[in-house]
Amino acid sequence: MPYIEFIWDLGGRMMAKKQAKRRSRGRYLTDEEAAKYDTIREQVAAEFSDRIKKPTVSPVAHAAIMELKQAREALGLSLADIRDRTGIERSALSRLENETPNVTIRTLERYAEALGKRIVIEIADARPT
Repeated sequence: MPYIEFIWDLGGRMMAKKQAKRRSRGRYLTDEEAAKYDTIREQVAAEFSDRIKKPTVSPVAHAAIMELKQAREALGLSLADIRDRTGIERSALSRLENETPNVTIRTLERYAEALGKRIVIEIADARPT
């Protein structure tokens, strides 16, 4: 007989672990509870969309990422090739190139090194406005 682990849901009911879905912070939710939380998240996002901070992208980081992407394409390298050289997952590289998230300098360094390039950071006086 197979071993079945049981857990308690938020309502104090016991259920087999395989019936539960993992959600954030290691909590297990039933399908009903997960649907309830999804509905609440959608309502909050719709109601407060004007107040929810969207991540801003540095124009400098965006320009650096686009330059790295162009260099990769010029060398005929795929994202899988860059993955093999950097250890960064292909999906993360794709998000980096297409969504331009807030990226760490170390990630840019690893990507540049895979292309035989280096990142140079320069501090200059602010442009007069």
